[in-house]
Amino acid sequence: MNYLIPKPLKVEHEELHAQLLKATQEEGEVGLSAKEVAKLLHNHFIKEEEYAIPPLGLLTHLSKGVLTNGMKSVLAMTEKLKAELPHMLEEHKMIIEALHNLITASKNENKPQYAEFSEKLILHAQTEEEVMYPAAILVGEYIKLKLQ
Repeated sequence: MNYLIPKPLKVEHEELHAQLLKATQEEGEVGLSAKEVAKLLHNHFIKEEEYAIPPLGLLTHLSKGVLTNGMKSVLAMTEKLKAELPHMLEEHKMIIEALHNLITASKNENKPQYAEFSEKLILHAQTEEEVMYPAAILVGEYIKLKLQ
């Protein structure tokens, strides 16, 4: 079964990438700080799009009572997310630390748009930790319970 990342989440990731790319092209501390964020974020986003976010594509189906045996294949993703969750949360800490450096550089160089972007990305990470990752794991747990 093919699991599509929900469009709003995919678009949000694309927008964050685009804003970060713009920041990396700046001169001075903003550019250097943004490049550090980009370095930390790149592999993290790949992991999210590989196994952390796709299970959320089943939420609409599951909330309508649609459950098929083919959905069992999502369990590989949700089990990987559970196993990798401590590492992903640690990556968030490093990314947020780098974002705080970008906020400082943005304020020092009077480029408030990058401080605003950083705050938005920090909130995105919190949403992942408090909503998206737990929801993806619950998708797997629900499917396991229902299709035993």
